Amino acid sequence: MEEARPRGNFYSGMRLDRADHLRRDGDWLTARLADPASRFVPVWRARNLIRSEQDPRAVWLDATVGDALRARASETVFLGLDGETAYFALDLSAIEDPENAPELAGGGAPLGRFLDLRAVGPLVERGEGAILAYARGLIHWHQRHRFCGVCGGATTSTQGGHLRLCRDQDCGTQHFPRTDPAVIMLIHDGERCVLGRQKIWPSGMHSTLAGFVEPGESLEEAVAREIMEEVGLELDQISYQSSQPWPFPASLMLGFHATCRHRPLRIDQNELAAAAWYSRDALKASPEDDSFRLPRRDSIARRLIDDWLAED
Repeated sequence: MEEARPRGNFYSGMRLDRADHLRRDGDWLTARLADPASRFVPVWRARNLIRSEQDPRAVWLDATVGDALRARASETVFLGLDGETAYFALDLSAIEDPENAPELAGGGAPLGRFLDLRAVGPLVERGEGAILAYARGLIHWHQRHRFCGVCGGATTSTQGGHLRLCRDQDCGTQHFPRTDPAVIMLIHDGERCVLGRQKIWPSGMHSTLAGFVEPGESLEEAVAREIMEEVGLELDQISYQSSQPWPFPASLMLGFHATCRHRPLRIDQNELAAAAWYSRDALKASPEDDSFRLPRRDSIARRLIDDWLAED
């Protein structure tokens, strides 16, 4: 019997072929930029172009609109291929009011609105959401690597936007896009799990615990350290569950389930405003209001909780 494929998380499962072998082919990239079939994915100040909040679909610009906007774009980045169709991201952050730009007027009516993907992510088609997140993540990296971290010199984009090269010939350092690994984990004793909240979160929101992986640390060590630091629990077993790209702005979330004995929590008040043990029944009866709510549905935190609840 064939084993079922694991269910993917939001913003994963991107359908584009990243086509790394074509990123160095300048003639091919130039031809694709001029190809009427190519599509352009605009990003403005970390926001993506969405048809509307009521109709949350990604807006792909055709070559006519994309070519007009490229002259005003800070960066043009090759994303990949959908069959024979090339996709490029455009950084339009320098435009003060892009929704009113003539190129995006669409015959008098705006083609869409630039929205935070996190506001509409659960409603956008999964494949489209993955492309939007990918474009946002690459544009964010470009915006923060215009200068070399080794010598301070200016960098230039090359290889279709997947490499920034220091212009100082004595330096010449290559800078590649970076993703910050972070562990996120649901801790439970079999019947109860630990959820916490931070002060800056929306009212009532509770979530799993998480933290960034430190240099020289394995993922399992990061899980154990974060839990000990934040709530003072010693873990028994740690098992990997799934991962999720989270370019808000530049993370890869690595999800785990872990078991431990039920005992009082020692909460680090510098990290958490509150944390507590919660039963399955309590979470299933969550009021989802300002008194208590679970994480957003497009987050791996929610999947970690939902999968644990489903085990019952």
